[in-house]
Amino acid sequence: MKSQATTICCLLLFLATECSHYRSKIHIKDGDKIQHPEGKPKTGRIQEKCHGPCITFSNCSQPCAQHFRGEIGFICNQNKWQKSTETCTSLSVETLFEDSNSASRLSVAAASIPLHILDFRAPEPIESVAQGILKNCPLDYACITDVVKSSEATAGNIAFIVELLRNISTDLSDNVTREKMKSYSKVANHVLDTAAISNWTFIPDKNASSDLLQSVNSFARQLHIRNESENIVDELFIQTKGFHINHNTSEKSFNFFMSINNSTEGVLGMLEIPRQELWKLPPNASQAISIAFPTLGAILKEAHLHNVSLPRPVNGLVLSVILPERLKQILLTFEKINKSRNARAQCVGWHSRKRRWDENVCETTLDIRHKVKCRCNYTNAVMSFSILMSPKFIDNKVLDYITCIGLSLSILSLILCLIIEATVWSRVVATEISYMRHVCIVNIAVSLLTANVWFIIASNFNKKAQDYNWCVAVTFLSHFFYLSLFFWMLFKALLIVYGILVIFRRMMKSHLMVIGFAIGYGCPLVIAVTTIAVTVPGKGYVRSDACWLNWDNTKALLAFVIPALVIVAVNLVVVLVVAVNTQRPSIGSSKSQDVAIIMRISKNVAILTPLLGLTWGFGVATLIEGTSLIFHIIFALLNAFQGFFILLFGTIMDHKIRDALRMKMSSLKGRSRVAENASLSPTNRAKLMNR
Repeated sequence: MKSQATTICCLLLFLATECSHYRSKIHIKDGDKIQHPEGKPKTGRIQEKCHGPCITFSNCSQPCAQHFRGEIGFICNQNKWQKSTETCTSLSVETLFEDSNSASRLSVAAASIPLHILDFRAPEPIESVAQGILKNCPLDYACITDVVKSSEATAGNIAFIVELLRNISTDLSDNVTREKMKSYSKVANHVLDTAAISNWTFIPDKNASSDLLQSVNSFARQLHIRNESENIVDELFIQTKGFHINHNTSEKSFNFFMSINNSTEGVLGMLEIPRQELWKLPPNASQAISIAFPTLGAILKEAHLHNVSLPRPVNGLVLSVILPERLKQILLTFEKINKSRNARAQCVGWHSRKRRWDENVCETTLDIRHKVKCRCNYTNAVMSFSILMSPKFIDNKVLDYITCIGLSLSILSLILCLIIEATVWSRVVATEISYMRHVCIVNIAVSLLTANVWFIIASNFNKKAQDYNWCVAVTFLSHFFYLSLFFWMLFKALLIVYGILVIFRRMMKSHLMVIGFAIGYGCPLVIAVTTIAVTVPGKGYVRSDACWLNWDNTKALLAFVIPALVIVAVNLVVVLVVAVNTQRPSIGSSKSQDVAIIMRISKNVAILTPLLGLTWGFGVATLIEGTSLIFHIIFALLNAFQGFFILLFGTIMDHKIRDALRMKMSSLKGRSRVAENASLSPTNRAKLMNR
């Protein structure tokens, strides 16, 4: 009897110890303060900084708070210690299953069970997560959720949980049920909480966020749907839906509405499988699963972005999809998080192997203020999709006003230039050189006028629902006529060179015309046709957000920039050659008229070439991400007023044209006076009196 009482006392003491230990484990919440013996509250995130001298780019580390393993790294920046990394963790394989082991041992302490079967030996050590789950909760994986959810979301704990999810998706992904998916998602939801997002920055492994996405997708791929349609997971920061599909299924879509920051306001996301894709399926049933993340986009870190200088913020939900292999294309609709007019979007897919957003797998079909529609290609490497804010697009009222006013003035100037040329044509084309000079001016004006008209059409066309073929046609015509402008400028420079070499005296006017039109329109046509032939098959000819040559994917814009800048350089060299040669005494009086014409052409080229070169120099600068708004304004000013420059420097400032205009005006005035005098002659006066 005495020995039995002693045993009971020992049992009660054991129960009290275990219960006290159990309570101490399950009551640590996010942000809860752990009381230390000295009475100073600390958490894993609050820690003193380094006390040593702060030298720029120097590093130091401090131990974590009590009950946490690891350390906090600091770096000196601007004479201040700033937190850079953190590995503080309170979780381990042992702590995950410690409470489960205690509970299983205590559960046998029922009154109906003899005391002699109680086993007070220490449990066998658990060496891996898979072993612990298979031992304690193989049916639903629920034994790890409470411990994880009660842990503080330090960077070290987040890294541990990501590794935990990766191990489960690798070792325990056979026969994934709805219950297992729910437990798995609860663990993932803990590290995707908005309160934990800021701590992802301090995880040393920058691929942790990509690993999390890959693990969730891999685990969901093994999920088996039992019902026709299921809402499988409905956590705050991760939702999963699925349904059965087959050859005869009508068009299917997943709809999500999720909060971004614990508020009642949320954003929508929709993933749609087109009917023509479902036709590819066999008659027997398949399944489709989709997962939505509202906060994951804020933590996904891109790798190997050598050509991108700015971060590319995600502006919508991240939607993952698991489909049968035969299905290759999906349609997505994203509501924008940032709905400002500046928030233009780019549809992208996350490439799991490259660990970055890939623009080539998606096409933006609609981009308005509140939402974006995308058409994307689905592969095993690209299963997650979203929209990025385009850092290169600048939507500014100042630019709109400059472009509108400048283009209007440019078009009016070019029309006036053509009218003046038509008025004085017979008086200013005395020689072959002067004739070809004015042919150049007329064709430069026509090319720029036509290009501006197509530019306006392209701008207005882009504001409506885009049709790809029409956009390609408008871009081709704009490209061709802008190139023609530069190639006629090149012919003008060649005209100067031939004039100095006195070749024009040996050539007929018709031959000069053939050469001029071959250079002015033939060369641009070859370049424009080659560009469209090379880039259109891969849909890399035009930009996704405008009807103009693509830059991001195929660099098709180089087919305009390179010829334009080369012509600018050639023309400047020609002007320098003319400046040197016209100073030589070998140019005699017999050539004085041609020399005067050549000098006027040279002055015209010397002024217009730098202006055109400067314009497109700023145009190239605007392609660089993060370019200041002032570069865009300068480019808009120079580009919009090109027509005015041609009128001013190509026509009005030419004294021969001014003289011809004066003579024309004088002759018109003379004719009006003659007509007036004739009407007032004595004969006419007598006729008027007889009436």
